[in-house]
This record gives sequence, structure tokens and C-alpha cells, in this order.
Amino acid sequence: MDWGTALWDQHDAIEKHTQLGLDLADRYVKFVKERTDIEQLYAKQLRALCKKYSRRGSKEDQDTKFTNQQAFQEVLNELNDYATHREQLADNMSVSICTELTKHLYDLKLERKTLLVEVKKAQQNLENSFKQLELAKKRFEKEWKEAEKANLQAERAEQDSNSTKVDVDKARQNAHQRTHAADECKNEYAAQLQKYNKEQNNFYHSEMPSIFNKLQEVDEKRIKKLAEGYRLFADTERKMLPGISVCLDKITAASNKTKEKQDSLTLIEQHKSGLAPPVDVEFEDYSQGIKPASMEAPHISRGRIKHLFKKNKAGPLEKNMPPPVEDFSHLPPDKRKKRLQERIDEIKKELHKEMDKSNGLGRMKEVYEKNSQLGDPTSLEPQINQIAHNINKLKGELQRYEAWLSEVGGVSTHSNNHNNTYVTVLESKLSPSQLSDDVYEFDEDFDDDDDVPAAQCLALYDFDGASEGAVSMEAGERLSMINKDQGDGWVHVRRINGDEGYVPALYIKII
Repeated sequence: MDWGTALWDQHDAIEKHTQLGLDLADRYVKFVKERTDIEQLYAKQLRALCKKYSRRGSKEDQDTKFTNQQAFQEVLNELNDYATHREQLADNMSVSICTELTKHLYDLKLERKTLLVEVKKAQQNLENSFKQLELAKKRFEKEWKEAEKANLQAERAEQDSNSTKVDVDKARQNAHQRTHAADECKNEYAAQLQKYNKEQNNFYHSEMPSIFNKLQEVDEKRIKKLAEGYRLFADTERKMLPGISVCLDKITAASNKTKEKQDSLTLIEQHKSGLAPPVDVEFEDYSQGIKPASMEAPHISRGRIKHLFKKNKAGPLEKNMPPPVEDFSHLPPDKRKKRLQERIDEIKKELHKEMDKSNGLGRMKEVYEKNSQLGDPTSLEPQINQIAHNINKLKGELQRYEAWLSEVGGVSTHSNNHNNTYVTVLESKLSPSQLSDDVYEFDEDFDDDDDVPAAQCLALYDFDGASEGAVSMEAGERLSMINKDQGDGWVHVRRINGDEGYVPALYIKII
């Protein structure tokens, strides 16, 4: 059963019900918006919490090797990703529920308003028709009374012996006119009554039921859309559960990565000094006289005892002590060996970078010499000279630290693998005065890795690599970057077909 049939006389109830339904939908939209605000705030607070408890301080402190500290950092990282999922959930709810439902509600409100206007218009038309009916009825009543009065006057005139024929004819004519006017009003009243009954029948049996049924459709569409919003409230979060579950699984996996024995060994490896414990303090018998200095037994000083058991806090004297020496000779043997090896590794990395830069500048100079339109070869001389100076300086530091390492029993890769050298052919690029011959000899740790792509890039424009050393490319082509821009505006790349060469750095985009 529909509203038009069952609720034909309940216009006010229908209007109130549809308005309450739209109000409920508006309340739900506001509810979801507040829910998204809660999610956004929750995600923000989670990020702040992760940032608060993330490791800060020196790089050595951040790069700790203890598994329990690494696991906690992974927990923080995954919680940060968890916050991202909560933000995504809020965005999805805002778009799929708030935005869509608000748009749909706007259309429903507009449609409801139009239908209610039609109801008022139909009611007003029926009321106007009824007013016309009442006026016709009153005119008929008035004219009929006037006609009856005129007929009575005519009868009296006929019966009155004093009345002349003229008076009787005049009275009869007046009665006839009044009767005729009453008959016309009667016909008008009958016609208006028939019209009103027809309009009333159409109003209550056709027009209003149709409008009420349309309002019913509007309300049902509103309910259907609201039910869909209820369902999306759960489905949207359910879709995020796999990602959230992955974060929680990774947090669980991080807990399984903690190795208590490994952390104990790591602490030993980081802080063992390599020194032997002090020997027993011998008894000094003063009754036998003072022993010669050569016969004195070694013993640990009181200052040494205090050093072993003091808290890890710098005192006034320690604050004024000079900074550690370059060869780390102030450290115990094992720690000194470790620090020297770390420094050697750092120098090798820096040396590797400088050699790459030198190699790139040399190739670029070659290109400029063969095609002066691409650039001036002499403009590269200051950079080449500076890199040559850096290489010589780093090589000297490397030899010095390797010598110190050999003093404490360390193994120098450079000295043990002197025959495995890293040679960069720079004769065509640097003069002998710029770079000595021994610069070209390095250990096997500096193998040429130009064939290993540094990154992937995308060609933004077409380039015709007509000059020697350059390579052609087309816009949109994917390339492998061999060497990045060394400051000269050119990048060494490899095409998919294997062609290698240089292209302008402004013509590509790293992806």
C-alpha cells in the first residue's frame, strides 16, 4: 500500500516525516565528519608519539646494532604506517560517505521542495474553486429570493382591485425577469458545483496521491542512500584492515627479531678494550728495606681502579682534556683497531666518489674537445685540478691510517691486495702535474661500477646525440643513469638497446 492511497488526508504528517528523514541524514553526515576528525587527530597523535620516541642524537647512536633497539624502531616505523592507514580511512569516509551523501541529500531536498510546492498549488486551486462555488451559490440564493418576492408582488397586484392593468403587467414583467435571473444563477451554481466536484475528485483521487507517492519515492531513496552510508561506514574500515593487519604483523615480526645473546655479543664487540686484567698486587715488605726499582712488582694504581668503576660522566679534568689524537692512540688496542678500520673504510668511500667525479669530468672534457659547441674544455680545468688534489690528499690519509692499523695488528686490504688495483685512465684528461701516477692505484674495493645504474630516469625531450660521446634519446623514453651530473650539466645514461653516452641533465627526470 502506498502513501497516496492510505495517507490521502495526512499531508502534514507526510511533510513532517520527510523533513525528519532529511534531518536524520544530515545528522549522519555530521556524525561521519566528526568520526573522520577523530581519525585524523588519532593519526596525528600517533605520528607525534612515534617522533617523540624515535632515536635522536649522534649518527652512531642512531645506527645502533642492538636487535632490541632495532626492533623498537621498527615498531615505531610500523606504527607510523598504521597512522597513515588511519588517515586514509578518514579520507575514504569523507569522500565516499560525506561528499556523496551530501550531494544526494541536496537533490532529494530540492525534489521534496518541488513536490510540496505542487501540493500547495493544488490545494490553492481547489480552495479557489470552492470559493467560486460559494459565490455562485450565494448569488443563486439571492436571486431566487428576489424572484419569489417579485412573484408575490405580481400576485398581489392581480388580486388588488385598485391596481391598474399597467401596474399588473409591470409586476408580472418584473417577476419574470427575476425568475429568469434566478434560473441563470441556478445554472451557474450547478455548473460551478459540477466543476468543483470534478476538481475535488481529481485532487483527492489523482493529483494528491500522485504527489504523495512521489514523496514516498523520495523518502525511500533517502532511506536507501542512508543505509548505503551505514554499510560504507563498516566497509570502508574493513577495506583498510588488511593494511592495518600487515602493520601489526610486522610489529609482531619485529619482536621475533630480538636476539638477547646477539645483543650481548654486540655490546662486547663495541666496548671490549683488549687489555688484560691487572695482576695481583705484591706484598711490600718494608722490614727488608726498599726494593730496587727493577724489582718492583707491577701493580694497578688507585687512579686506574677509579677509572674502571667510575660512572660514565665527564669530570672537570676530563672536560679540559685535549681532543683525541688522529691515530686513536689514546684508545685501548681493540677499540683503536676498530676505529682505524672505520676511518679507512670512510676514506675509501670518499676516494671512490672522487674517482667517479674525475672519470666523469674526463669523459666530458673529451666530448667538449671533440665538439666545442657543447662546452669549453678549459672550463673544466679548475674542477679537474681540485679533484686531483682531493685524490692525492685522500690517498695520503689512506696510507697513513693503514700504517697505523698494521702497527696494532690489523689487516690492511690495501696492502694485502696491492696487485688488485682500481685504475682510471685519466692521462688524456689530466696533465702529469695535476695528478701523480700513484693516484691510479687502489685496492679491489674500488672496482669500476659504471655499469651499475645509479637510478632510472625518463627523457623529457628529444635529443639528437650527433656529437661523439653523446647518445640520442626520444621524449618519454626510459633510461638507466650510470653517472649523475657532476656539476657540468651532463649525465651518463644507457638506453634499453644498450647504447651509452651523455645527455643534458635538464633533458631528463629521475624516477
